[in-house]
Amino acid sequence: RVFLRAINQYADMLNKKFLDQANFELQLWNNYFHLAVAFLTQESLQLENFSSAKRTKILNKYGDMRRQIGFEIRDMWYNLGQHKIKFIPEMVGPILEMTLIPETELRKATIPIFFDMMQCEFHSTRSFQRFENEIITKLDHEVEGGRGDEQYKVLFDKILLEHCRKHKYLAKSGETFVKLVVRLMERLLDYRTIMHDENKENRMSCTVNVL
Repeated sequence: RVFLRAINQYADMLNKKFLDQANFELQLWNNYFHLAVAFLTQESLQLENFSSAKRTKILNKYGDMRRQIGFEIRDMWYNLGQHKIKFIPEMVGPILEMTLIPETELRKATIPIFFDMMQCEFHSTRSFQRFENEIITKLDHEVEGGRGDEQYKVLFDKILLEHCRKHKYLAKSGETFVKLVVRLMERLLDYRTIMHDENKENRMSCTVNVL
């Protein structure tokens, strides 16, 4: 809780002193995002790994601090305004790590950041190729590391499709991208599930699908 309060103090200072065009400090903002995501993903806050009694005790006393800092990270991202493009594609990995935390409200609040990144890169370069390449590479790594699940796949699909379909220029390319990533996620999750299967044919079939 002490660390959370300190991080929020840093966030206030960044917004007040280091956000406007003349005083913007890329490295400070970069450090803030990495620090906040490291805090959110630390082992001691992953409540689903605890017994139900311990989880209830922590929630009653402190609430889910992951949700608190996650909403703060989301707000800080949107505060960046015109500076956002400086954080793409480097910030895709940390944001992905945050959205993969198995907490539904946190996921719903932070998955839309991906659409914002797509939109931001599209306005700058008329495509979102760098964002797309980065999320595919990082997703492969994260799912292999044990993160991601069926619920995440469904939310990712639903939220991003809704956003893309409302956008004048991203409707078609955005939908193609979302379908591609969801299909990849399906195959990666299948592959992860079957990795320890004794049946070599099943494993080979999943490997071929991923490739």
